Amino acid sequence: MSTQISVSNRSSEAQVRVSGRRRLRWRPADIAVGAALGVACGVIFWGFNFAYSSISPVLGALLPGCASVLHAVWYFSGTLAVLILRKPGAAVYVNLVGCFAEMVMGNQFGFGFVFVSAILQGLFAELPFAVTRYRRFSLPMAMLSGLCVALEYGVYLMLFQYQGVAFNSPRGIVHMISETIGGVLIAGVASWFLFVAIAKTGALDHFASGREIRRR
Repeated sequence: MSTQISVSNRSSEAQVRVSGRRRLRWRPADIAVGAALGVACGVIFWGFNFAYSSISPVLGALLPGCASVLHAVWYFSGTLAVLILRKPGAAVYVNLVGCFAEMVMGNQFGFGFVFVSAILQGLFAELPFAVTRYRRFSLPMAMLSGLCVALEYGVYLMLFQYQGVAFNSPRGIVHMISETIGGVLIAGVASWFLFVAIAKTGALDHFASGREIRRR
């Protein structure tokens, strides 16, 4: 009897592992939707470049460093991608597609800076979901994802764009606080509600993420 139970348990565990691998496996639909999402986000990035160049000097004049609260518009795509696709590498994939789309339309940033930023932002956006093996998807998880990207991008800017600004200077402190707020609210909260809004239209019914929202 104990031998039969042991064999049954091992069989169940094997089935769970196989099911998990299938759940995380990329399908043609995931690739197609991820590409479409990346292009759409790339258009948003491109348009925001013009808006930011006009808004940031005004905010900077009011409080140096506070314009960083808007940076999350450039990296919300990673969190949104994982919420929709629920696949390892989704954030990196969508970010890179968006990066290429933005570069094709033209922007004022160097290709290397944008390319490296897209990869790093994607990796950090996926970090909280990866820890749970892509099993937990909720508003708090989206906020944590946005926070991770904000901390990464805030430090990245300080090291490679704001070299003359010290981390403990007033501008450096305001920059990091603003980056964090923007990451949580825009890349986290806004991405979650955008995902929910898209799912409720039925556009994601072929995805587990969309069906889950529609069942609520």
